[in-house]
Amino acid sequence: MTAAGRNIPSPSFDRVFHAFIGRATLGLSPASLMLAHADWLTHLAIAPAKQVELVQKSLRKLTRLLLYSCKCASCLMTRQPLLEPCIEPLPQDKRFQGAAWQNWPFNIIYQSFLLTQQWWYNATTGIRGVSQHHEDAVEFAARQLLDMYSPSNFLPTNPEVLLATFHNRGLNLIEGALNFIEDWERIVGEKRPAGTENFMVGKNLAITPGKIIYRNRLMELIQYTPGTDTVWKEPVLIIPAWIMKYYILDLSPRNSLVKYLVEAGHTVFMISWKNPTAEDRDLSLQDYLQLGVMSALAAVTSI
Repeated sequence: MTAAGRNIPSPSFDRVFHAFIGRATLGLSPASLMLAHADWLTHLAIAPAKQVELVQKSLRKLTRLLLYSCKCASCLMTRQPLLEPCIEPLPQDKRFQGAAWQNWPFNIIYQSFLLTQQWWYNATTGIRGVSQHHEDAVEFAARQLLDMYSPSNFLPTNPEVLLATFHNRGLNLIEGALNFIEDWERIVGEKRPAGTENFMVGKNLAITPGKIIYRNRLMELIQYTPGTDTVWKEPVLIIPAWIMKYYILDLSPRNSLVKYLVEAGHTVFMISWKNPTAEDRDLSLQDYLQLGVMSALAAVTSI
């Protein structure tokens, strides 16, 4: 209550509002993105040489695409083999590797997308005066937005989906719609995603033998059973990220860091963080340091 007797929102209202914004923006900070965008746009506006370079690059890319399109049309009319693409995807980009993407007009569509993606990378990087952090943020945001409009994400521009739709007489689209409805119902009903019931901790997930040897209000400390008759003198303490479950490093016998270490003769400890609730809202990084890392180190050292 203020001096005038008026009610003012409490800080908890801000937390609820910020949580709503975080969910709407998928965890990206609007303020941070605005600052990064302003830094990039301001320095780009006072960099005429960079502007001229981007114009020249756009004209060159457009010319390359037009020449490639004309040559593809010539190959179609003369029934010659299609040309090599004028731009190759990045090594980690597997979206356009299928043979169907090399047929007209889909080869033109995905080539124009890759050229556009490359131009925007040039437009968001290499501008003098922009901080490295802001450059990374703007380049990342631009790439994510472009990927949303990738031709592989839309039915009319994805030849692989069109072929599947033709062969399945449209049933794949109906199945996809039903899956969407089921996922939406689970979200609204606050249910777990479909398929999670197939992964049970202790049965087919996190099955490396071990036991809890210490706990406090913030974490539990797991010690895993040695996999060899003798072990190294120095133990290994694994501290997972706070947002992850401990079994991210012990998924199954074939992809478990914990299993690999114990079979190599190490004594392995791992922190399992508590899921925070409303009663933990006042915990700070110092609490995570003391109750988590330092307490675990003390327990491991004692053992």
